[in-house]
Amino acid sequence: MAKKPKQYEDDDGRTIANMNVEGMPWYDKEAKRVSRAQARAELADRVARGDALTARESVRYGLYAVLAGLTVVGFIAGGVCLLILILWLIWK
Repeated sequence: MAKKPKQYEDDDGRTIANMNVEGMPWYDKEAKRVSRAQARAELADRVARGDALTARESVRYGLYAVLAGLTVVGFIAGGVCLLILILWLIWK
């Protein structure tokens, strides 16, 4: 069962200020959705045709893969360092 919104005695339902102004993060979301949908459709068409990635896309995705790997290695190395520090403090 959904919660009912609170009803205030002095609320007549009028809008005091329109918050949908340019520069706000929620402004014109429909245009962003349409552009993302078009980009996805274009990528799906390229994949269906079997086109190869451009050199720039290959470099970008390679960089993303390396950064993801470095992130995992960083977390593991940080955990090992923390474990060694804790054990050193305990045995000290």
